[in-house]
Amino acid sequence: MTYQNQNTRNEGEANKPTHIVKVRDGSGRRATYERIGVAWENVEDGSLYIRVHGTQIVSGGFTCYPIDDQEAGQ
Repeated sequence: MTYQNQNTRNEGEANKPTHIVKVRDGSGRRATYERIGVAWENVEDGSLYIRVHGTQIVSGGFTCYPIDDQEAGQ
């Protein structure tokens, strides 16, 4: 049995994260966002595999933002 990759991205982009994981600190205009990790979208079922940097304690949840072309270059 053979496995075919159903990923529509280019071969070189297969391992690049698709999302940035951030946690919000504060509220309103003074709110800041700290990047705590990255995530990859599973194209087969739409789920996200999330990898946080270091040891994180997140009590209020976190947000995953899709990476656009400008952020990918950073």
